[in-house]
Amino acid sequence: MDTHGPIPSVPGVDDPLIAAPAPDEPGPDAVWRPPALYAGAPRRHPWEIPVLVFGILLAFGVYAVVITLVALQVVTDWLLLPLMAPLIVFVARGVMYAASRVNSVQITPTQFPDAHRMLVDAAARYGMEFVPHGYVQNGNGAVNAFASGHGFRRYVVLYSDLFEVGGRARSPEALEFIIGHEVGHIAAGHVSYWRQLASSIIMQVPFLGALLSRSQEYTADNYGYYTRPDGAHSAMGLLASGKYLLGAVDFDQLADRATHEKGFFVTLVNALSSHPVLTWRSAAVRDRTRAGSILLRPRTFVRGIGSGHVAPIPPPPDPGATAPENLPNGIEQTGTY
Repeated sequence: MDTHGPIPSVPGVDDPLIAAPAPDEPGPDAVWRPPALYAGAPRRHPWEIPVLVFGILLAFGVYAVVITLVALQVVTDWLLLPLMAPLIVFVARGVMYAASRVNSVQITPTQFPDAHRMLVDAAARYGMEFVPHGYVQNGNGAVNAFASGHGFRRYVVLYSDLFEVGGRARSPEALEFIIGHEVGHIAAGHVSYWRQLASSIIMQVPFLGALLSRSQEYTADNYGYYTRPDGAHSAMGLLASGKYLLGAVDFDQLADRATHEKGFFVTLVNALSSHPVLTWRSAAVRDRTRAGSILLRPRTFVRGIGSGHVAPIPPPPDPGATAPENLPNGIEQTGTY
């Protein structure tokens, strides 16, 4: 059943075609399962800290070599400019925070109250001492959000297309997962000054910076899943197809394509990406028994069986394949382009 209906045209007026989801009631053969490893309290992706430590040690090593070469007058003094990175990061964080405050709408109990409640709930769930500030920014059609900080203040910015007309989320579950994801970045320390300083240096190293970023995104997804497990599927559909088509996305088919889609260039695209590619990311939020795939694609087709657990299934047919009787002009077989 499509629970999201067509595009509404009147702000603040409920769409009568939006049907309430059926109640999720266990059947007579239901079995209670304890949460899978990554379905309970949020865990860091196992690659995050090792990659961060390696990157910091590499940065210190490069700095030491550059300073030594400059001291020996082997190279130009201009190579000392990267030593200004701490100041550059400090100023950049301050400018970004100021821009968010003066050019966005603040999320408060009276403005976007649902989003404000989600912010408060996520902060309480993660044991944070303060609730991050929240802002809604014009996304100009883009679906995105980010978390950052400056000084002792932490904040989350949500692009306006995460909301529907009238300030209501088209998929509240997806919005709560995304807010949990962004607050998770804060709770995991990803937006602290020293972490962002280290990350800004590591990100200059090909592949290594993207690897660190992907591991942090998986960590934040673990927070989002812990906050709203039933929003994980909707959030992946939202990021893949936009806010109006997410209800038409077959999530299992999207996640299965992490195994279907293979080849050197698929692996390369993921390796160069700051976020896990969406098919791999979808597979990770479906299979909570293990950490998200970071370098190599998942190899097994699975289906969720509750509490983040999965069971293997026979390989399903490629969803993009055309049945022989449906090929054009009576052709029995076509080549692969």
